[in-house]
Amino acid sequence: QVQLVESGGGLVQTGGSLRLSCAASRTIFTINAMGWYRQAPGKSRELVASITRGGSTNYADSVKGRFAISRDNAKSTVSLQMNSLRPEDTAVYYCNAYPWLGPDSWGQGTQVTVSS
Repeated sequence: QVQLVESGGGLVQTGGSLRLSCAASRTIFTINAMGWYRQAPGKSRELVASITRGGSTNYADSVKGRFAISRDNAKSTVSLQMNSLRPEDTAVYYCNAYPWLGPDSWGQGTQVTVSS
């Protein structure tokens, strides 16, 4: 079953902004902290940002001050506002629980490409 669906990616120039959205199943969203992950070409998947059920957030050093994660408890969605984008932000972005649920839990992700 598809339980995590990402959207909002696209092509943007350096310095631009994008807002990613993730629709999660109510079960996943309700019992877990949530996170945004990304996988750049030739790189391992990494955690970008996380948010607890209570709204506490953490960010990778590379995105602090530029990205903001949020969640809508009523809609079971989690968003990632990305500002001041850089070419090194180019990656496929995924949402998942934090910690992630397992190898078969990933959605399709959404591609973010930042041109220099």
